Amino acid sequence: MLTYTIRRLILSVPTLLFIALVIFLLLELAPGDPMAQVPLTVPPEVKAQMRKALGLGEPTHIRFGKWLWQFFVVEPMVLTDHLFGTEFAAEKQRVISWQTRSPVMDIVVQRMPQTIWVVAMAYVVGVLIALPIGIYSAYRQYSMFDQVGTFVTMVGYSVPPFFSGVLVIVIFSVQLGWLPSIYDTTHRVVDWETFVVQLKQMVMPVMVLALQTTAQISRFMRASMLDNLNQDYVRTARAKGLSERIVVMVHVLRNSMIPVITVIALGVPQIFGGAIITEQIFKVNGLGQLLITAIQANDLPMVQTVTFMLAVLIVLFNIVADLLYGLLDPRIRYD
Repeated sequence: MLTYTIRRLILSVPTLLFIALVIFLLLELAPGDPMAQVPLTVPPEVKAQMRKALGLGEPTHIRFGKWLWQFFVVEPMVLTDHLFGTEFAAEKQRVISWQTRSPVMDIVVQRMPQTIWVVAMAYVVGVLIALPIGIYSAYRQYSMFDQVGTFVTMVGYSVPPFFSGVLVIVIFSVQLGWLPSIYDTTHRVVDWETFVVQLKQMVMPVMVLALQTTAQISRFMRASMLDNLNQDYVRTARAKGLSERIVVMVHVLRNSMIPVITVIALGVPQIFGGAIITEQIFKVNGLGQLLITAIQANDLPMVQTVTFMLAVLIVLFNIVADLLYGLLDPRIRYD
């Protein structure tokens, strides 16, 4: 498996380079000028110098090569300097935001904790709720629990986050007054009371994102369990006298988790994409709001970097899903 993992990681390099090139070329075709927001009182020669400083006058392939160098070489040097106190990245040009004139990765690092707090918590909650619902719905097929679970998950799957987000704000914030409608990103947890405040402001965005995750994964879990519950090996296990709990929770569940693992692994980047809308609704100062702001300001380095990071997540979790196949299904070999 180690050889397979190394081979997949090496093969992912040209894949990511191709994705980076496609993103860069698509952004090149986008209309707009980053100098459009510069005041008209600024002299033309100053604008020309600003345009040159941003690298706008250079050919496309030169700017793409510089971005690759800055992202894959300079930024890791900056991280190394930060961790070990070295000076490898001293005076090296980093990826600079056209909007803020500061390094893109510094802004991403500042925004990332807010997104991870909301997105990671929502995904963990969604998976923990979805798996028991899917398992029990399949085991008690056509029961009242299965019917209600199917109805709730179909509603959750079909209602988009921009609608469910506004709906929970109207109910829990405007009508009931239980939860704050705006996420305070400056809030710091220092004691129990501030922890309760943090918990309250996380409830609604986590609930909206977890609803989508629960609806999707519980449906896959139910379908996969139904496929395996009628297999011959299940009848054999029951004929051997194994308890129903061992048959379902060990034999059936292990085989049923193989396709669900793919959905769970590939759902991580997708929920980051869904967080873009949710962060806008609840005013979470995270990566989603950063990406929307960068698109509106035509900040191409920021859009390129954040979008490429999402692509890296997709490729990475594809590899994680393939590796988990081998752990769950011994029939799969990587030689």
